[in-house]
Amino acid sequence: MAVPKRAKKKSEYNVHEAKTQLSRLLARAEKGETITIARANRPVARLVPLPQLRKWGTERGRIWIAPDAFDPDPELEDIMYNGPVFPET
Repeated sequence: MAVPKRAKKKSEYNVHEAKTQLSRLLARAEKGETITIARANRPVARLVPLPQLRKWGTERGRIWIAPDAFDPDPELEDIMYNGPVFPET
């Protein structure tokens, strides 16, 4: 007994087809497919999946900031408060 072949999904649509099937085409793009949209059988656009964004907090516990990282630097404070307004050139 022969096993029927699966029909290959179409990857190029004309503008009218794309408009009527936009929800389905978006779902396919979300799954990773690239869809080409043509006008008068000439490709004019591509519907492509966006890259996955990294989730917030994925680096939690991997990055460490020293407790004194934001403490003022006494030398810089001295320059800011006691240095000349217009330094000599």
